[in-house]
Amino acid sequence: MTTTRTRLGVNIDHVATIRQARRAKEPDPVHAAVLAELGGADGITVHLRADRRHIQDRDVEILRQVVKTHLNVELAATQEMVRIALTVKPEQVTLVPERREEITTEGGLDAILNSNQLKPAVRMLQEGGIRVALFVDPDLDQVKEAQKLGADAIEINTAAYSDAATAKARENALKNVVDSARLGRKLSLGVHAGHGLTYQNVGRLSDLEDITELNIGHSIVARAALVGMERAVREMKAAMERT
Repeated sequence: MTTTRTRLGVNIDHVATIRQARRAKEPDPVHAAVLAELGGADGITVHLRADRRHIQDRDVEILRQVVKTHLNVELAATQEMVRIALTVKPEQVTLVPERREEITTEGGLDAILNSNQLKPAVRMLQEGGIRVALFVDPDLDQVKEAQKLGADAIEINTAAYSDAATAKARENALKNVVDSARLGRKLSLGVHAGHGLTYQNVGRLSDLEDITELNIGHSIVARAALVGMERAVREMKAAMERT
């Protein structure tokens, strides 16, 4: 057992997914955030989507008042979402791609192709006192573009690592994450990572010294449905500390 310096951001979107399935009042993602922090979460992440399929505007407003660690809000780089962020003022906004027909975020931002849209969004958010990260695939050109756009941090998409069907594919995907994280740190970007991480695969990423934060949602919420949020978060923290 080693001690990890990697922070754990807990994404509570799917607590709201359960609530919205019945358009009910429970379970409340705000309550989940409090319990996650009690379990050792270093931050809370939510994705406010254009279709409001899970997290609602009111959730974000209340979370801003309740979260004691730091609040990271994932958003598309649209005028509507930037305006909401500037009103709520979370500690961090992570700009992500978004399609209405997707089940979950399917890939990283193409920061190169969408630089004209991203650059003013990054600037406006930073002028509002909000730290800005870009969710990008583990691609060196995308990391360089994030730095050119003035982002404070990147979040590396770990889907290829998480979903790898073979050991070779997993090692190749891990190498891409390692190389992207190293470059991000060299360029003075904060380096975070996440997407599809579980209790079984998180250890190798939490050992990487260039990555300072992992954002994990579905695996923790799924475990929390069986054992409770505090225990689920404590177990993920323990998994991050295993070599």
